[in-house]
Amino acid sequence: MGRTTPTLKFRSGPDGIHLFNRITGLNLLLDEIRAPATSWSVAPRQVSVALTNLCDLSCAYCYAPKHRARLDSARLCRWLDELDAEGCLGIGFGGGEPTLHPELPDLCRYAAENTGLAVTFTTHGQRLDMRLAADLKGQVHFVRISMDGVGDTYELLRGRPFRSLLSRFEIVRQLAPFGINFVVNDRTFPDLDAAITLASEVGAVEFLLIPEQPVRGRGGIDRHTAAALQRWVSVYRGPIPLSVTEAGADRMPTCNPMPGEKGLRAYAHIDASGVLKRSSYEDAGVPIGTDGVIAAIQVLESTDGDER
Repeated sequence: MGRTTPTLKFRSGPDGIHLFNRITGLNLLLDEIRAPATSWSVAPRQVSVALTNLCDLSCAYCYAPKHRARLDSARLCRWLDELDAEGCLGIGFGGGEPTLHPELPDLCRYAAENTGLAVTFTTHGQRLDMRLAADLKGQVHFVRISMDGVGDTYELLRGRPFRSLLSRFEIVRQLAPFGINFVVNDRTFPDLDAAITLASEVGAVEFLLIPEQPVRGRGGIDRHTAAALQRWVSVYRGPIPLSVTEAGADRMPTCNPMPGEKGLRAYAHIDASGVLKRSSYEDAGVPIGTDGVIAAIQVLESTDGDER
């Protein structure tokens, strides 16, 4: 049986005291309280973890490494304990395709029952069925479904029937609150309005814009599409809140309530080989050794002069 975790978790940082409820999603920043730097939480606020590089799709713009790798569950659980103790608020499992990791339900259950971390995972959704959803029920606080384009666009880019994805939304809606991840490039941008409408109809509570990043010879989102996306966002009045990845946020009208919490204080990524990186798009990082995640963060900071 897991330990009892408090309803509210808090972390201390340069912008004040951050209170977070992983069940309701409540975030409360007490910015009038300025704790000394010696008491600031040392873990990143959010950490994404690639459980495996394996994926049964082959999207041309995918950033994930293509060599075979899968994280050992016992090792990962030790990292989850460490991150939780050092003030991390949430863990996001991804890949590759995390539903191809045979111990995904067990890992989510461990994090939910033994830590105070919010547990999320990002999936293409095509493998979600009632059995997997039942195994994950109560162990996951938020799900992200990747949906780049609708109809024919989706099928061309992802190579799977769009109607098959549509059939999964009822399953995920019963599992946990969910959002849509949408890679934006010249092929998918024309589908944005239709995607927003669909996301609202199926019950999504967030729409994450992911401007395509350069990877393996592809140049990422072109400047014309990027400019069009900026204009689209500036006049957006749709029914679902928008968010955007940090890598694609340039010139976007974003709101950052914690400007002092940046870099590795805000976010880090662990790849499927156990290498700690600043983001999932980076090639270089620091292998996590027997001394744990925080030690790897300190090494990564020292190699490029980042100051916390």
